[in-house]
Amino acid sequence: IFVGAIPEYVCLIPGNLNLSQAWMNKTVPLVQKGSEVQYSRCRRYRLESIINLSLTIPDPDLFNVSQIEKEPCLDGWVYSKEQYISTIVTEWDLVCNDDWKAPLSMSFFFAGVLIGSFVSGQLSDRFGRKAVLFGSMAIQSLFSFIQVFSPNWEIFCLLNFLVGLGQISNYVSAFVLGSEMFGKSIRIIYCTLGVCISYAVGYMLLPLVAYFIRSWRLLLLILSLSGLMYIPLWWFIPESPRWLMLKGRVKEAEEILRFIAKKNGVTAPDVLFTELELEDMRAKSTQSYAIIHLVRTYNIRIITIINILIWMILTSGYFGLSLNTPNLHGDDYLNCFFLAATEVPAYTVAWIFLQRCSRRVTLSSILLIGGALLIVIQFIPTSISGLVTVLVM
Repeated sequence: IFVGAIPEYVCLIPGNLNLSQAWMNKTVPLVQKGSEVQYSRCRRYRLESIINLSLTIPDPDLFNVSQIEKEPCLDGWVYSKEQYISTIVTEWDLVCNDDWKAPLSMSFFFAGVLIGSFVSGQLSDRFGRKAVLFGSMAIQSLFSFIQVFSPNWEIFCLLNFLVGLGQISNYVSAFVLGSEMFGKSIRIIYCTLGVCISYAVGYMLLPLVAYFIRSWRLLLLILSLSGLMYIPLWWFIPESPRWLMLKGRVKEAEEILRFIAKKNGVTAPDVLFTELELEDMRAKSTQSYAIIHLVRTYNIRIITIINILIWMILTSGYFGLSLNTPNLHGDDYLNCFFLAATEVPAYTVAWIFLQRCSRRVTLSSILLIGGALLIVIQFIPTSISGLVTVLVM
């Protein structure tokens, strides 16, 4: 949102043209945009023609300048610094004929998310939940830091891909690790009030940091260095006992379970696993699963397809609204904050629904309400754009 923001901009007109102020004001044509008239962003009048005319016609109001041939912004652009000191758009002139590059840079990020979604589960099955969690966190923080020094847009996109890969991998690993650590009664709270509200709080802090740091490089530097705070957690977060048992590392799993029992004030039995249970674990440890197993049988294939469709709808709606924040009515920073803040009650409501209603009813209701609001938004007049902002949140 803030790294790739697009401030107001117009064609740069060199100051050494020896033109009067009146003619300088006429170098950029006016265009109609909706109900407003504004200076063209991507075209200017041909400067050679302007200079020749200024020599014979001192007052440009005596001439119909719209007849003058137009040309691209050959000398670049002037960007407003009222809101942003710099973004990747102002850094590399990602406007006009290159305006497709800014959204494509985010597509590279989500391409990394796509690849990370495929490989993170396989890696955590092989190397452990904890190792992948902290390893992917290191990848995200490291490449975010390197991104600060991107010399061009192409390198920025490549690094954005790697950041996306690391981001989704640690997110998935954290979900799996927590789900395997906690019992059934705690998993819903962990997934909604634990992970998701923590995500929302971090999201709320983003516009606060971005408000005081208006340079994209410095903003990325601060965000990447925040990853250092997770280093001490290596000594506090244990490996998943379930994964350890499946790998035959029963003794390590027992130590973790006894430690958890002690912290919870529960006396663990002398024997945690019977020989029959250990034999069952050994049998399971020899089994391996790949992504192909998600479509091998009919029932699992149907469930997989439904889940893919649901996640595609949810993520396209969520990120579509989130990334559209700069286009909403009002201040970008406040809009981003309120959009993040509304997630806290949303996750709380989701937790209540999941406790009292079936998964099918909860999911269907949320999708129906969200879809209905998006349809209603299409019919709201632009004159009351503030209402659109409220409904989006």
